[in-house]
Amino acid sequence: MTGDPLTDKAAALLALHAGPGFVLPNAWDAGSARILEQVGFPAIATTSAGIAWSFGIPDGEGLDRDTILEQVGRIVAAVGVPVTADLEAGYGHTADEVGRTVGLAAEVGAVGCNLEDVGPEGLFPVDVAVERLAAARAAAPRGGFVLNARTDTYFAAAGGGDPFAETVDRAVRYLEAGADCVFVPGVVGEDTIRRLAEAVPGPLNIVAGLSNLVDARTLFSLGVTRVSLGGSIARAALALVERAGHELLESGTLGFLDGALPYAEVQRRFATDPGVNRG
Repeated sequence: MTGDPLTDKAAALLALHAGPGFVLPNAWDAGSARILEQVGFPAIATTSAGIAWSFGIPDGEGLDRDTILEQVGRIVAAVGVPVTADLEAGYGHTADEVGRTVGLAAEVGAVGCNLEDVGPEGLFPVDVAVERLAAARAAAPRGGFVLNARTDTYFAAAGGGDPFAETVDRAVRYLEAGADCVFVPGVVGEDTIRRLAEAVPGPLNIVAGLSNLVDARTLFSLGVTRVSLGGSIARAALALVERAGHELLESGTLGFLDGALPYAEVQRRFATDPGVNRG
């Protein structure tokens, strides 16, 4: 322990990457973050998709950097566990702008972030992506901030081709540029995931619940270190809202309330101090 809360939180988040594997759930607002903390998760990520949907717009940098960082700051303030922020592609055209974004995320209390290697025109050339990651690393030095480098090679190859070799090449370059973990969304198939975990010389992050429905324990057995959910929990919550609306409109019944937390229980949970697990 250093005595500095943010440094200690960054160290705690980084230490999870040296363990047998952990699930990192994604919150979209302060309330969802508090519930996830109270369940017992040791760290929480944000979801750019969930945040965008909470504003009634699609995912994909539709919100400006200041709005995203304001939401990240609210989530950080609501919980006592480490928070890593989904910063999409860094909200900037240049490497310097990406570095600025990461520095601002650290200022609002995030102790880690995801950075994508894709822009409006597709995957960045690998040298450009490396430059952007290096700027992020310079803005948030190793040990005090956990940098998760996301590569969208499997999404870019949808419909044809095998992106395995390019994924591994980019992963190696990103780790050399200062990333602490490599995030590969869109990959499916247990054998491919196992091969990636063996070939990537660092912790591997796989998202569950999107194109990949392999459960967390199986992913750990394949060599995955970090399992995140992206917008999956937010999608499940929105699906409940839609089902409730249909039921009310079509039959007027209240079956959607089965299993709902009582009002008093929600009040109790949100009245506790952040960092207190009372799930």
